[in-house]
Amino acid sequence: QVQLVESGGGSVQPGGSLRLSCAASGNIISCMGWFRQAPGKEREGVASISLFGSATEGDSAKGRFTISRDKAKNTLHLQMIGLKPEDTAVYYCAAGRAFETLCSLSTDAYADWGQGTQVTVSS
Repeated sequence: QVQLVESGGGSVQPGGSLRLSCAASGNIISCMGWFRQAPGKEREGVASISLFGSATEGDSAKGRFTISRDKAKNTLHLQMIGLKPEDTAVYYCAAGRAFETLCSLSTDAYADWGQGTQVTVSS
């Protein structure tokens, strides 16, 4: 089982930026992704990325969030700019079940999850 540890969450004002990181315990060849869950809502896919860097973005990420992956360091990042109050959620890092060239944003496609990091956007 892969261990995933997120970091980088916090509180920012609207329009601010944050960079989330996820450290994985081993070499992961499957897709990795960022998901988020706001209070009272279902967990949703934000962005995912394949081993070779092909990214899939959800509507919430387009134009504002950038996912990246450092294979050598087994880390995943999410650079977020232009944050809005509706981005407030717990953000989770996840690792997929198998190698894929095109990564899903469905939670069912991911087997291992981190504990999450809180992102709060408010003035």
